[in-house]
Amino acid sequence: MRTPIIAGNWKMHKTRDEALEFIYAVADKMPDKEKIETVVCAPAPLLRSLVKRQGDHLRIGAQTMHESDEGAFTGEVSAQLLKELGVSYVIIGHSERRAYYNETDESVNLKLKQALKTGLKPIVCVGESLDIRESGKTQEFVTDQITQAMQDLDADAMEKIIIAYEPIWAIGTGKSATSADANETIGQIRAHLKALKGDVANKVRILYGGSVKPATIQGLMQEPEIDGALVGGASLESSSFLELVHYSD
Repeated sequence: MRTPIIAGNWKMHKTRDEALEFIYAVADKMPDKEKIETVVCAPAPLLRSLVKRQGDHLRIGAQTMHESDEGAFTGEVSAQLLKELGVSYVIIGHSERRAYYNETDESVNLKLKQALKTGLKPIVCVGESLDIRESGKTQEFVTDQITQAMQDLDADAMEKIIIAYEPIWAIGTGKSATSADANETIGQIRAHLKALKGDVANKVRILYGGSVKPATIQGLMQEPEIDGALVGGASLESSSFLELVHYSD
C-alpha cells in the first residue's frame, strides 16, 4: 500500500507574513501523516519559519537545490543546508526550472543523487509539452526523462524517490488531463520503472500535477496508479489546501 502525498508548490508566491498566516491556519488541521503525507514546498527564505511551525503532520519542502556539496554557485542552495533547516522534501527538475534555468536530464540525475545522499525526499518532475502530446510521443518522451533521471540508481534508492507527472501544457493553464489520461500515463511510467528497476516500481509513489483543484482531486485519487498530487495555484489559499488534503473525508 503506497501512502498518498498531497504536495503544494508555492512557486514565487507569499511574503513571510502571508506564509505565517497560511501555516497557522493549516498546521493543526492536517490528516494523520501515516495516512496521507502533506507537504508545502516554499521559497527558500521562508523555509525555516515554516519548519518551526509545521506541527506534527505537515512537512516542508524546497523548490530546488544544487547538486554540489558547496562551491562558488551564487544564489544556489545546498542540500545539506536544506537538511539542517529541517526541510524534508525537495522538488527536482520542475518544468519551469528546465525551461527558465537550463536544468537538463543530466542535472536532474545529479541533483537526485545529491538529495538521496543528504537524506532529503526528492520529488522528481517529468512531463511533455503540448506539441509532444499532439504528436503522439508522450510515452516515449516521458519514459526517456525517467531513464535519464534514474541512471546509476539501484532499487533501494528507487523506493525513496517520488515522481510527479506534470504535463507542461496543463501547468497554470486551467487545462488538466482527465483522470483516466493521467492514470494511463502514470501507469506507463510505472511499467517503465519496473522494466528498469524491477518490482520496486510498485512501491514508488507517482503524483499528478497540472491545474489540480479541490473539484478534481477526488477523481484523480480514485485512479489506481495515481498516488497523490503536486499542486500549484490551489495550494496558495489555506481553505483550498485543506480541501485538497482532506479529499477522502
